[in-house]
Amino acid sequence: MAGHTDNSILIDAPLSLVWETTNDVASWTTLFSEYAEATVQERDGNRVRFRLALHPDENGTSWSWVSERISDPERHVVHARRVETGNFKYMWLFWEFTQEEGGVRMRWVQDFELKPGLPLDDAAMTERLNTNSTAQMRRIKERIEAAARQSAGAR
Repeated sequence: MAGHTDNSILIDAPLSLVWETTNDVASWTTLFSEYAEATVQERDGNRVRFRLALHPDENGTSWSWVSERISDPERHVVHARRVETGNFKYMWLFWEFTQEEGGVRMRWVQDFELKPGLPLDDAAMTERLNTNSTAQMRRIKERIEAAARQSAGAR
């Protein structure tokens, strides 16, 4: 059985600001609360390969992996995957940004399967990812909406 999540949030900000902010991988250590490192390794057009590392857990372990994102700025979608899969057999991500009444709908879809023999199964990881995704989305919403208000006030 594979895992699947589908989460979204409405951000009251211009599409260009939401798109630019969320696709600036190098700034993810301030945009997300979970990342201690976000290092771009390679760029080729709309493709970026990068290493992410989490803050150390309660045992002092810091998890890291390499991912790749391919953005489509005309359609406002991103396809991503983990290159270094770690505990996952695979991890594929889809990000979509759509203009709606009241702002931009940012949607994250994650499809994955864990490797066998782990203390967590796909259902438990789905729950963990849903919890974390919604928390990170709220943080991103707050930061982008604050930036949009500051930008509007500066005019």
